[in-house]
Amino acid sequence: MIAQLHRVALRLAHRLRHRWRRWRGTPLEGVTMIACDLQERVLLVRHSYGPEGWFLPGGGIRRGETPLQAAVRELREETGCTADGVQSLGAFEDEVSGSPHTAYIVTCLTADEPRPDRREVVEARFFPTHSLPEPLSPRTKARLAFWRERVNDPGAQGAAG
Repeated sequence: MIAQLHRVALRLAHRLRHRWRRWRGTPLEGVTMIACDLQERVLLVRHSYGPEGWFLPGGGIRRGETPLQAAVRELREETGCTADGVQSLGAFEDEVSGSPHTAYIVTCLTADEPRPDRREVVEARFFPTHSLPEPLSPRTKARLAFWRERVNDPGAQGAAG
């Protein structure tokens, strides 16, 4: 019951935040974590709010936090996984809710099985890079392409063909 109330509150907050950002147009900064397991599968999540589909873990950067620290925190909060071998891949520029957005793309390994709290994230699973689920958000597709350009991804050949 409490998890359901939390999900309802998150959906409402997501809509309000979207409208606020569109009205303000303030530049935003966030992180996207591309976490792989020991079988070289990528971790994706489904949120309880916002558009349907699969996404990479990530979120906003708190005051005083570096992008790497934010990415590790978001991974832990959304999936319960810890990060090893954390590396920054660079920044990805796009738009979120009508505002300019800089997403710092971070990658890591994790040996943990995801354990989402079922409030913000209702499902978290590892997928082979050559067999990703649908619907996969356009933003996630773009960030994975950014990652593939910078990392030797064994699934990149199969995904392109």
